[in-house]
Amino acid sequence: MSATLYRLASAPFEAACHVGALPEGHRARRLHGHSYLARVRVRHAAADGPCDCAGLAGRLAATVAPLDYAYLNDIVAEPTDENLARWIGARLDLPGVAALGIQSTPLAGVDLDAGGGAHVWRRFRFEAAHRLPHVPPGHPCGRMHGHGFEVILHAQTALGTRDLALDHDHLAALWAPLHAELHHACLNDLPGLANPTSELLAAWIWARLKGVLPELSWVTVYETVSAGCHYDGHHYRIWKEQRFEAALQLTRAAAGDPRRGLHGHSYVVRLHLAAPLDTVMGWTVDYGEVKALFAPLYQQIDHHRLDALPGLDQADPASLAQWLRERLHAALPALDRIDLFETPACGVALCWGGLGPALPG
Repeated sequence: MSATLYRLASAPFEAACHVGALPEGHRARRLHGHSYLARVRVRHAAADGPCDCAGLAGRLAATVAPLDYAYLNDIVAEPTDENLARWIGARLDLPGVAALGIQSTPLAGVDLDAGGGAHVWRRFRFEAAHRLPHVPPGHPCGRMHGHGFEVILHAQTALGTRDLALDHDHLAALWAPLHAELHHACLNDLPGLANPTSELLAAWIWARLKGVLPELSWVTVYETVSAGCHYDGHHYRIWKEQRFEAALQLTRAAAGDPRRGLHGHSYVVRLHLAAPLDTVMGWTVDYGEVKALFAPLYQQIDHHRLDALPGLDQADPASLAQWLRERLHAALPALDRIDLFETPACGVALCWGGLGPALPG
């Protein structure tokens, strides 16, 4: 099955602003500041030439440079996250942009897509215990244990010419009653959560919120920092993330590019899998099984030289993601996306299957 490749990049900036588009009394109408992160996802085709993620990151950083340590109202009349994303997109002036976003805090942001839609998200956390009653004997999740769960509520809406798609505080207000039920609880004791897998917890949250939040598009549940589930009312998609350390040489980089020499990165690889729900187990694919099936390949890349791997012509992120896909598809048939980051939030997403990228990278 053919795949679509996206380049992903991010660039931080620090700035002050006030947002007059918000209601009277809203705290963000006062002068305040943020540590912002601009993010972009760009569709890449073979005709575009080498897939240069570092070059995209540099171009994005140069674009946001006028915003760094600035009073944003002097630059953008109404500096909402949405308008900042529009301002950056107009100046980035790059073909193939699929999504461009602003993360104004580590917990909230918005991504604008090429069709004029706004994907607003906010992250929440709760601490809880659970056990999975249907796992095989000896499975660690069969024991009572706990997690610091994280939940992201995603809302999708047409933005049009509006300054603001959806106030993040609205998402927080709708989340508050659920937090009161989930925080410091044993999930198995809650009605409807006798088998509290990530998938069934995401569906439980969806059922509680969709009626009061029509814009709700996905619910994300992080069971751990490296594994979780997305649910959109119909489809489940899980991911498992791992980190590895590796060296490489990019012999086809331009003359004078230091990456032609031997260098290295601390990589993050995120495997996404879309599969039907197992109604007995309450999950799609066991996170532990994904890790175990990836382990033989992981051992080939962690603390190794990537450009020496058999069958890998170049060790750039796009080539490496395709190399991983070719070697994982038989063991993980539900795999439909691989994200590979060589530096934080900068890398590629290789997507295939019916759901496409599903969420911004």
